[in-house]
Amino acid sequence: MMPQFSDPIEYPTGYEFAKGAMDICKHNLDVMTKAFKDQPVPQDAPQNSIYTRDDVQLGAQNTLICHFMRFFPPHVTVRWTKNGEDVSDKSTLSQFYLNKDNTFNQFSHLSFTPQEGDIYTCTVEHKALDSPDTRTWEVNVELPSVGPSVFCGVGLFVGLLGVATGTFFLVKGNQCN
Repeated sequence: MMPQFSDPIEYPTGYEFAKGAMDICKHNLDVMTKAFKDQPVPQDAPQNSIYTRDDVQLGAQNTLICHFMRFFPPHVTVRWTKNGEDVSDKSTLSQFYLNKDNTFNQFSHLSFTPQEGDIYTCTVEHKALDSPDTRTWEVNVELPSVGPSVFCGVGLFVGLLGVATGTFFLVKGNQCN
């Protein structure tokens, strides 16, 4: 039983009306199916990039992120390799994110421990691409540069040399007077 405040509405011929409208709906569906049957589905190829979540330190756990964006329709296939070996089973794939222009973004993540010389690839396949798009990321940890230290050391040396030269001429000048 419904509570009194719900004020139920009665529509005695509602079922008959819906049953009669079903034929119209079926007819409209047939017309639209024929009209749009062979229409091409718009396609936008994904734009891909690969990067790390954190700064790279050898031997420290990190995450590689493959970001593919502005694609339609929303199905993509992603494969990961490490030094040419497939490691896709260790990766994850995010949900699709809808953009304002009705295209999609998506991410794939791969946890890894960087070792010098390792090469990772993220390959994205999509029906709008003529061939799979592969992005490569190499483990290259830059050693600290000695350039700034050398420049600072040379500057300090030249400054001290200038002070010593000035002191020498000051003492010589006072001896002459």
